Amino acid sequence: MKIKQKSHKKFPAKKILAATISIFFCMLNFSCSKKISGKKIELESTIELKKMLERGDELSEKSRYAIMNRLASKMLEEGATDELLLLLTEFVERNPRDKYNSYWLLMCAYFYTEMGQEKVAEYYFERILRCYDDLVVKGQSIHFLCLERLVQISENPENRIGYFNTLMSRFPEKVSLTEMYARLANEYERLGDWTRALRMYQTFLAQRDAGSIQIMDMRDIYNHARALIIFDNSPKNWMFKTLDELSDAVKSAISRNQGPRLDAIRSKANFFTVSGRSGEGTRNSQASFSIQNYMHGNRINFSDELLAGESANEAYLRTSGWKEISPEWYFYFRKVNFPAEPKVHGTWEWAGIYMGDPFQSKR
Repeated sequence: MKIKQKSHKKFPAKKILAATISIFFCMLNFSCSKKISGKKIELESTIELKKMLERGDELSEKSRYAIMNRLASKMLEEGATDELLLLLTEFVERNPRDKYNSYWLLMCAYFYTEMGQEKVAEYYFERILRCYDDLVVKGQSIHFLCLERLVQISENPENRIGYFNTLMSRFPEKVSLTEMYARLANEYERLGDWTRALRMYQTFLAQRDAGSIQIMDMRDIYNHARALIIFDNSPKNWMFKTLDELSDAVKSAISRNQGPRLDAIRSKANFFTVSGRSGEGTRNSQASFSIQNYMHGNRINFSDELLAGESANEAYLRTSGWKEISPEWYFYFRKVNFPAEPKVHGTWEWAGIYMGDPFQSKR
């Protein structure tokens, strides 16, 4: 199941709109040669079809369905989308027990989606799920189609969590459970429910295809999940309350040539090194990195002032005198973003090293 990112599009021309929805519903519709009491529908005008539909209780459910399908197709061809919407909603109101009401409301929901009125579309998709039994037309589950669209257009994390859980419980064969775990974790994170978010990220990482799955709008989800879980399981004892305190501690250790002290100060979760110039190097996770191995015989210097990062939540300390990779290393400091643990959230950590100038390509 592919879930596209929400997009904001302009209202399409009526002919384009009619063609778009017509193509979709042609995939579900029965043949236009459907029989009613043994006779083919061979009517040319919408007026005649409407008159037949007005016979109400005289028609069987299947007969009404065939007439409505033919009528909807003709109105789509004529570009009478507003009139068709009114026809569909009035039909459902007049025939509350009709077996195919979920199908007519699905058509309405798709119309409103194409028109950019996604809140109205969301109402109809929800109404189908809440008020009508599932209906399978041409092998397509109406409820599944509703859920598939709802996770694309809904902006409410709580609602989206419900949709993902329903997809997993009712249609496990139609969705990737690995993707569902990732999406659930992301929604819990958006809600600030970190207990469930971390638990779901852990479940996601435990899936065999977690490292290889491609999710269009969550391109770095594996690394994001892994970094969160590694951080959550770490001792979290290397942070400083302020950037100044962190900077002073690192400078002091360099001045005293205290390699072990520097190793103690650096992050123990997700620490990275980048070898080479900006844009040329590869960011590598270095859980066992030891800076004291690079300090022997070197006289390391540092700049008095920190260099600003791309945001107020990061900074760099320029150091020089290294003999490995590049003579200049830039220590990367950042503010910890981990709301799951308020005691460390907002503190500062030494998160990595750029072995080369990270700003060169931007100058």
